[in-house]
Amino acid sequence: MSGSGHIIALSGGVGGAKLALGLAACLGPDRLAIVANTADDFEHLGLSICPDLDTVMYTLAGLADPERGWGLAGETWQCMDALSSLGGESWFRLGDRDLATHLQRSLLLAAGEGLARVTQRLCGALGVRHPLLPMSEQRVRTMLDTDQGELAFQTYFVRERCAPRVRAIRYEGAESALPTPALIGRLETAAGVVICPSNPWLSVDPILAVGDLRERIAATRAVAVSPIVGGRALKGPAAALMEQLGLVPSALEVARHYRGLLRGFVIDREDAAQADAVRALGMEVLVTDTIMVDAASKTRLAAEVLAFLSGLRA
Repeated sequence: MSGSGHIIALSGGVGGAKLALGLAACLGPDRLAIVANTADDFEHLGLSICPDLDTVMYTLAGLADPERGWGLAGETWQCMDALSSLGGESWFRLGDRDLATHLQRSLLLAAGEGLARVTQRLCGALGVRHPLLPMSEQRVRTMLDTDQGELAFQTYFVRERCAPRVRAIRYEGAESALPTPALIGRLETAAGVVICPSNPWLSVDPILAVGDLRERIAATRAVAVSPIVGGRALKGPAAALMEQLGLVPSALEVARHYRGLLRGFVIDREDAAQADAVRALGMEVLVTDTIMVDAASKTRLAAEVLAFLSGLRA
């Protein structure tokens, strides 16, 4: 991206981490900071688990499992297998090497360090140079009102495999949480914000719900990449969730959801016919190939998004 200033990327897990990696290939650590959703975090087996932070961290470190998209490549599962044989809770699979991350994080948090500092230390140990920030130091939890009662996100997503029908979503604790101080400082001088192709309701909205982040981001040049292509989600339950919330799964519907927040919206060539309708919402539109299958396509999309952002009016 030409000009001075730095970029802030907002990311959920697997889909967002792909673009975050492409952005990191285009911009140095002094030009890019990545903010991860922490409303998916939960306490499990006595440990503090941060799925989206870890997915982005492992991806930037070149350690993520390319098949699953989450966790570490070459993982083993002896601890989970032994836990299962003892009758323990093994529905949330933690690999043997991944456990070390959660152990170290939990110990550092218990010793009084904040999540931002702990994340910085873990990233440093894994060779991740780009700043990776939690959205808040305070606890925020995504809770889903379903036909099986209210469920915490990981219970719905992993244990119940997204089978319950969702009626409403709330972000417990967001009303009293504050944005990570480093994020506020960066937003004040940012050249722009990129919302990665993460689930708007489950990954991005929790970030926007913290403090006055939505208003601060709306005051910047912000663009988002649609996670819906051709009416389907490339990863995760976004399309099914939209249907359950009474919405038509489409890039246009995602753009409507972000109306008033963005200056620009990026859609796939498959959805090119929706471009004019998105423009009618007050956004500029970039139509390109948004499907990321390898390092080259991640970097290519990131470069196109940055050029698009740079060309938007200040």
